[in-house]
Amino acid sequence: MTRLHSAAELEQLRAGILAARDPARPCISVCAGAACHGLDSLEVAAAFQAEVGKLGSGAAVDVRVTGCHGYCEKGPNVVVGPQEICYFQVKPEDVPEIVGSTLKGEVVDRLVYVHPTTGEKAVHMNEVPFYKHQTRLLIGDNTRIDPMRIDDYLAVGGYAALAKALLQMTPEQVLGEVKKANLRGRGGGGFPAGQKWETAKNAPGEEKYVIVNGHEGEPGAFMDRALFTGNPHKVLEGLIIGAWAIGAHRGFIYTRHDSPQLIKHIRQALAQAEEYGLLGENILGSGFDFRVELHFDVGIFVSGESSALMRSIEGMPPEPRPKYIRTSVAGIWDRPSNLNNVETWANVPQIISRGADWYAGIGTEGSKGTKLVSLSGNVANSGVVEVPMGTPLRTIVCDIGGGVAGGKAAKALHFGGPMGGSIPASLMDAPLDFDELAKLGAPIGAGGLLVMDEDTDMVEVARYFLEWLTNESCGKCVPCREGMWQTMKVLENINHGRGRDGDIVRLEDLNEVTNAACLCALGKTAADPLKSMLRYFREEYEAQIARGETAGSAAK
Repeated sequence: MTRLHSAAELEQLRAGILAARDPARPCISVCAGAACHGLDSLEVAAAFQAEVGKLGSGAAVDVRVTGCHGYCEKGPNVVVGPQEICYFQVKPEDVPEIVGSTLKGEVVDRLVYVHPTTGEKAVHMNEVPFYKHQTRLLIGDNTRIDPMRIDDYLAVGGYAALAKALLQMTPEQVLGEVKKANLRGRGGGGFPAGQKWETAKNAPGEEKYVIVNGHEGEPGAFMDRALFTGNPHKVLEGLIIGAWAIGAHRGFIYTRHDSPQLIKHIRQALAQAEEYGLLGENILGSGFDFRVELHFDVGIFVSGESSALMRSIEGMPPEPRPKYIRTSVAGIWDRPSNLNNVETWANVPQIISRGADWYAGIGTEGSKGTKLVSLSGNVANSGVVEVPMGTPLRTIVCDIGGGVAGGKAAKALHFGGPMGGSIPASLMDAPLDFDELAKLGAPIGAGGLLVMDEDTDMVEVARYFLEWLTNESCGKCVPCREGMWQTMKVLENINHGRGRDGDIVRLEDLNEVTNAACLCALGKTAADPLKSMLRYFREEYEAQIARGETAGSAAK
């Protein structure tokens, strides 16, 4: 690799990469995202490489192992370009036929998508229902990129936004563009990213830090992993641009210790970016220096909380700090530290490249851009979905997700994991909007959407979430440590036919205390799923309590 010293050299390199590639040449992209990986997609990729190898050095087919294509339900997935022919549930024994047909311009009919009710077939990606209702601005390049090769990212325009930010814009202009775009954080609260950046930028102290929160530890959330594993350079580019705007020369990536594929891809991206001079000293001849360190969690969910995460980077136990201490002002080693999640950082390059007005033209008045959603539960088509903000939940669940699996009726939709909320299926036409869903009691959170069918026990769902959070709490503060445990025990009693009169009042009292007195967001919002269920499914709780009281009276 040649170290780049200017934007002109970057564009020369990009032009050389594109000149060496024939856009008409067939390319077979094999998904190696987490779901497909678990279905042995690497064996499929190896079979493709071996089959193409038989054609000799002049083979007219490329094989690319990529990140997540999104459609987890139908893996292993294969996309054949440039026509974007989609094959699903591909096995190694299917490979010779696919390669042979590709060379002849034919389609392997038995491996394309078939609609479960109409029998209609969809050959190309934009025809498959799961894909055609999406707007894939962030994850759409995954099928074209081998995450271990920086040249693939450069071929789709990668790092052009960084060059523009460093060499054509001041830090103040970059910050202004992010604020104008109204980019809201995708990690949970939806707080305006530009406002957070400005706080860190203006905080006293010369040394400032920027951090990628790639922890994503809650059940039902896998969109950040799909994005980061499939296109780590997009996130890294956003981080460097943010560092320039804020005035940080040191950055951190904090992620899970138990995701070897993700870790491998991040390490490779950091190494390749440094070799090309996109990290390190005097990036692209701009005079801006920036380096990034990779850190890992300690296997507990609360270590993804902002202040706990920063303590973990310091080498301390990941215990949260009181919220009156803002990490944007006093974070890592008490220095200004700006933390955003993977998806937030990934939005930054497109805002700089295309402009704040373009970005603000997508979505609703208060929620701009697209949103990644991990769709799971009792849904026909699980996977990673990307749609514009404002999209009705019905579109996500029914048009993209194929509706409830097994022909059953939908009962509830749950957003935000163990600290989110449930709404009844009757509210399925609600828009994907930070503020609107928060009003309904189901804040978007990071973007995990769980579909629940008519057989779901809502008391058991709340109990499961409380049990999970109880196990993941750091135990530092009494309201969290004891309050969640007591709440869980009341739910267990109701669920096992031991409910008593007054249990709902007890649950509401416990909810009030944990929300008011817990130190961090884990404890403060642990009661949110239960609150939403008592709001919409209170009769189900009352019925289970009544059954318990009846059983207790009969036993006497």
